[in-house]
Amino acid sequence: MSSPAGRSQRWTTGMATRRAVLGDAHVEAATARATPLDEAFQTFITEGAWGSVWSRPGLSRRERSIITIALLAALGHDEELEMHVRATRNTGASAEDVSEALMHVAVYAGVPAANRAYKIAKGVYAEASSHGDQG
Repeated sequence: MSSPAGRSQRWTTGMATRRAVLGDAHVEAATARATPLDEAFQTFITEGAWGSVWSRPGLSRRERSIITIALLAALGHDEELEMHVRATRNTGASAEDVSEALMHVAVYAGVPAANRAYKIAKGVYAEASSHGDQG
């Protein structure tokens, strides 16, 4: 997955968007872990999520970030939630934006889901603060 040779325009666009949102270090680590078993899946994510949905006009990266965080929190996808809260430093979504999204999660998906998500977000922001990040 590391070489763009023979890749579609959607893959190229997706990889650029993925890097902009998640950061080069995250994307490099994810692509380095790709094996023949999940290479097609990684291509699907890059083209579908990042090259299609995240690259569409109409919503800003900040708005997409807030929506993604709310959905991941509601569904209990904790690892992905942590990754996307960490990515807010690249999307422009603030801690206040995240908190507002999680309030919606509490109303529409349940207090336990929001409670767990707040715990994850607080951990990400505490870690960023301890490293001097604005995060």
